Amino acid sequence: MGLSEHRYALTVQWTGNLGDGTSSYRGYSRDHDVLIAGLPVLKGSADATFHGDRERYNPEQLLLAALAQCHMLSYLHVAVKHGVVVTEYSDNATGLMRLNRDGSGQFESVTLHPCVTVADAGQVELAGRLHHEANQVCFIARSVNFPVEHAPETLVAGPSAHPA
Repeated sequence: MGLSEHRYALTVQWTGNLGDGTSSYRGYSRDHDVLIAGLPVLKGSADATFHGDRERYNPEQLLLAALAQCHMLSYLHVAVKHGVVVTEYSDNATGLMRLNRDGSGQFESVTLHPCVTVADAGQVELAGRLHHEANQVCFIARSVNFPVEHAPETLVAGPSAHPA
């Protein structure tokens, strides 16, 4: 396998058989485990709206998390490439999913709200522009069929951010 091809594998195992399988819509749990070799088990379920367990992660949250994580990692990469020193990064991502009359649904959009702190006040404008480049190289954003928007905020690190 060359550098241009990466394969990923995991196992999703349904753990929600309450005794009678899927004999009725409300007669089974949506609980499942996501198993990835060498990592802790990720406890999943459906969204609570769809009879899932609100104490477990649901696929919609994980899709939103994957987009936010990928953008952050892509942003940090392009920041290094452009000589922008990022000292803090957080994102309060939001997504809109619509349900159709037939019970299907799809994400309509995601908006990332990254708050980036940079070390140099002179790079605030450049730091803001880098979100576009990060979106262009983000593997997950390039793989979805809905818009991934960005509403970034850029801050400048205070004097306490630099160790003496």
